[in-house]
Amino acid sequence: MDMKLVDSEIKVMDVLWKEGDSMAKHVADVMKERYGWNVNTTYTLLKRCIKKGAVERTDPNFVCHALIKQEQVQAQETDELLHKVFDGSVDKLFASLLGRRNLTAEQVEKLKEMVEELGEDGA
Repeated sequence: MDMKLVDSEIKVMDVLWKEGDSMAKHVADVMKERYGWNVNTTYTLLKRCIKKGAVERTDPNFVCHALIKQEQVQAQETDELLHKVFDGSVDKLFASLLGRRNLTAEQVEKLKEMVEELGEDGA
């Protein structure tokens, strides 16, 4: 994925990822409820997402469809964070996460399972 979405665009995309194809008015209503945004702000962000190729608009009714998956954006944002803040080191990222010590026992167990699966795949 070669596009960069800013935080506000990701917030708009989140509605489409969670709710599927939606009329722009519905997206604007959700944004107003969540963040207090006015209709024009949401429409401007939708148009920017369309221009970037992240959203497709169909008429009538300005129905919006996400052209990129949430997982694609998550992967790109994670890579950017990893390189910008942790010098590209996954070890440093995990050390930072684990050092916070606010993980539940369930979250720790899930992380252990993920690490074990990675070890099995690499063997």
